[in-house]
Amino acid sequence: MNEKSPDTKSPNATPDQTPPASIAIAAALGIDRMASRHAGPITLGRVIALTAAAGLLLGVIVGPILGGHSALAADPSASTSPDHIVTVSGVGQVSVAPDVADVVLGVTVQKTTVAAAQSSAATSMTAVLTAVKKDGVDAKDIVTIDLSLSPVYDYSGGSAPRLIGQQFSNSVRVTVRNLKSLAAVVDDAMAAGATTLGGISFRLSDPSTVQTKARQLAMADARTKADELTAAAGVSVRGVATITETTTQTTPVYYAGALDSKGAGVSTPIQTGTTDIVIQVTVSYLIG
Repeated sequence: MNEKSPDTKSPNATPDQTPPASIAIAAALGIDRMASRHAGPITLGRVIALTAAAGLLLGVIVGPILGGHSALAADPSASTSPDHIVTVSGVGQVSVAPDVADVVLGVTVQKTTVAAAQSSAATSMTAVLTAVKKDGVDAKDIVTIDLSLSPVYDYSGGSAPRLIGQQFSNSVRVTVRNLKSLAAVVDDAMAAGATTLGGISFRLSDPSTVQTKARQLAMADARTKADELTAAAGVSVRGVATITETTTQTTPVYYAGALDSKGAGVSTPIQTGTTDIVIQVTVSYLIG
C-alpha cells in the first residue's frame, strides 16, 4: 500500500501563507509554528484577536501603576505654598552654687643651664603634686597642661642680646571636688613651691538637671514672644518648624598671677559664688 506518512507534505499542498509580521506577533505571544499547525493556521483575524487580548492584559497590569503616579501628582499637599512662619528667640537662665573647682598651678624656674632648670622645676612640681594629693585631690583629677623651655637673654647696655640662662615652666590643672578643701589646696601648693596660679574657675560636675530647667524657661520665653507677635498680627501659632539651641555656663575666674610662696602666712580666702547655666533657643513657629 502506498499510504502517505502523516508528516509528509503532498507535492500539491499549499505552502504556509502566514505573513512574517503575524509570525513575529505569534512568537511574542508564545505561539510556535508547530502549535499553530495543530491548532490550525494563524489567520489575520486570530492575530488581531490575540493582539487585542495582549493589549487588554497590559492595560490591567500597567494601569494601576500609571494611576498611582497620577494620584501622587495630584496630591494637594505637594502643590500647596510654604507655610508662613515667625522666628523668635528665648532665653532661660538658672543660677546655682557650683560643686567643682578647677585650679591651674605652675612652677617656673630659671637656671643657667637647661639641665639645671629642668631638674629644679621637676623637684618643685613633685612637691606641689604631693601636697595637693594630701589635701584629697585624686591623681586622675590632675592633668599636665603645659611644659615649656625658653632661653633668657639680657638686652641691657644697648649691645647684642646675651644669653644668660634657661627658663623651664610646668603647669597642671587640678580639679577640686570638695570645695571645703579648696583654700588648703591652693595654700599648700604655694608652700610646696608653686610659683604661678593660672586661675580658679567653678562649675557643676553634672549640669544636665539644671540645663533641663533652663531649657524649659527658654522655650516658654520664646512661646510668649511668638504669641504676642501673632496676636498683634491677627494670626495664631499652629506648630513648630525648627528649633536651635545654644548652651553656656559661666565660669568666673577670681584670681590669676604669680605667687610669692614665702609670704603666704594666711589662708587664702576663696568665694565660690554662683554658676549661671544659660540656654538660648531660636524657634520658628508655623502661623496662620
